Amino acid sequence: MSVAPAAVVIGLISDTHNLVRPAVHEALAGVSLILHAGDVGEPMVLAELETIAPVRAVWGNTDEAYHPLVASFMHRVGDVRIHVSHGHELGSPTPERLLATYPEEVIVYGHTHRQLVTRADGRVVVNPGAAGPRRFNLTPCVARLMITGRAVDVELVPLLA
Repeated sequence: MSVAPAAVVIGLISDTHNLVRPAVHEALAGVSLILHAGDVGEPMVLAELETIAPVRAVWGNTDEAYHPLVASFMHRVGDVRIHVSHGHELGSPTPERLLATYPEEVIVYGHTHRQLVTRADGRVVVNPGAAGPRRFNLTPCVARLMITGRAVDVELVPLLA
């Protein structure tokens, strides 16, 4: 009897701009890792997120470069590769431009502050939305990325509090 692989759950967050809302702790509770897609703000943002789970982060167009922020990275969960960048490196990032630029199965970005999940040709593009100060009349949001084997699912989690 084979046992089905357990899901790996990863928290996705972006555009915190120096603010970790209290609701982020509940929205990302139980994740094994947090991937931050840029516009972090001060290092204290990463320190607070580390109280939830380990964090890997990229810098965005409003960030000063500091360790551990990098321009982009690839994270692997089994056979699923995840590309993380802020998206501003493409000017105005769109799912189509991201899919044409990066080969990974999952692409995570920020910059636009608009949460979205797009599936195309067996690949997934995710913008978890902006978790920081409310701008552009958009609801702050994060996401939970679930990977089971090669199956990928995404849940957008609005931060209502």
